[in-house]
Amino acid sequence: MDVAELELLPRDLVFVDLETTGGNAAHDRITEVGIVRITANECTEEWSSLVNPERRIPSYIESFTGITNDMVANAPLFAELAADIRQRLGGALFVAHNARFDYSFLRSEFRRIDSNFTAKVLCTVKLSRRLYPEHPRHNLDALMQRHGLVCESRHRALGDARVLRDFWSILRAHWPDQVLGKAVQAQLTAKNLPAQLPPELADELPEGAGVYRFFGEGDVLLYIGKSVSLRTRVLAHFGAEHRHVSEHRLALAVRRVDWRETAGELGALLIESDWVKQQKPVHNRRLKGGAAISTIRLRSAGASPQILAIDALCREDLGECFGLFRSARDAKKALVEIARAQQLCQKMLGVEQGEGSCFAYQLGRCRGACVGKEAPALHGLRLQLALSAMKFQAWPFPGRIALRESSFTVGTEWHVLEHWGYLGTAHDEQQLEVLMAMPAPAFDVDVYRILGRYFAARQKLDWRDLRSNAP
Repeated sequence: MDVAELELLPRDLVFVDLETTGGNAAHDRITEVGIVRITANECTEEWSSLVNPERRIPSYIESFTGITNDMVANAPLFAELAADIRQRLGGALFVAHNARFDYSFLRSEFRRIDSNFTAKVLCTVKLSRRLYPEHPRHNLDALMQRHGLVCESRHRALGDARVLRDFWSILRAHWPDQVLGKAVQAQLTAKNLPAQLPPELADELPEGAGVYRFFGEGDVLLYIGKSVSLRTRVLAHFGAEHRHVSEHRLALAVRRVDWRETAGELGALLIESDWVKQQKPVHNRRLKGGAAISTIRLRSAGASPQILAIDALCREDLGECFGLFRSARDAKKALVEIARAQQLCQKMLGVEQGEGSCFAYQLGRCRGACVGKEAPALHGLRLQLALSAMKFQAWPFPGRIALRESSFTVGTEWHVLEHWGYLGTAHDEQQLEVLMAMPAPAFDVDVYRILGRYFAARQKLDWRDLRSNAP
């Protein structure tokens, strides 16, 4: 195929919009299909139908779309419409706004009736971003306002599909065929998967946050990762360019990919941390839990600091601890740097041995706690002040809690936590009860860091008290 052919605009297009019971194609169902087809830039067909989703439509979805449970009660099932829909979509470029949403729902519905559906897909969100990068918003309402488009029945399938057709007409009028053609082909030819992976993987990967796993020959677990966009991150592993040779080798070794979509980034971070420690993938260097993380413990102002492995401490001891270090050597180095900056005595800190004064005192860089010129209590107070910025954050809740995280596609997840330990994520009350009954988790350094950043970035947290005697 030569360059001129690649730059030709598609002749047959179907503009598709779906209304659904929710945002997760694995669980939710289609309630309405709208299709507008153009051939050689002429509209040749408009068609729509309500669909019985075989489940209740949530009230908030009813309010959003105007499609009620009564309206779909006597509508045809998807299985009854499947052949007609396939025929109407056949041989054309599948065009939708946030196209992976609509395309994934159609593929899921066809799979439920043991049928396969594939098509070349063009996303008008991505097309708008490429052609109008100066604009921050590219949802359908923003496009309608920006281009003066009108919708007679917004959030209904045929009405929104007509808007997409009108948007395409605007693009054809405002952009040269060569420019628009390149923008279209950039989507259609992007991110090809290696031959050893099924081509439908790119269509099935969700756009939302989650955790993914790569498996190699013999189903050996190679790698676990997370992202706020699973599809973008997973496909990036198989891009033409890699920053490191190891990334290229990993991409060549992958034979299977699976994933777990989450309601947000917090869930992805917590599950990734837990999976890596439990499953120990070959290529993950972080989070495996093998390194002995050290901390500095100071029992009182007059006591000497101790350098201890964090695993050797009880949960109650963490209030006396300062900092997290990759090794005892790094913790000792931190104490030396603090002593130099604050003119503290390295012998009192336990990092220098021998008789008489410390070496820093001989250089005039110690206030003399080692020779009795500074009271031990005052020295200890200055040490506490110097360490205060590294003090362990106290658990900010009364005990075991569930942090709520939600998204349109996954719904609500509850992350069950206790004193910087992670017990698991629940999707319903039954799963939550199981996690509530589990024994207290151990302190987890990675969970402490994940939650510390999460708490610092939010003024208000959505949480439930899971103590058995909580009101």
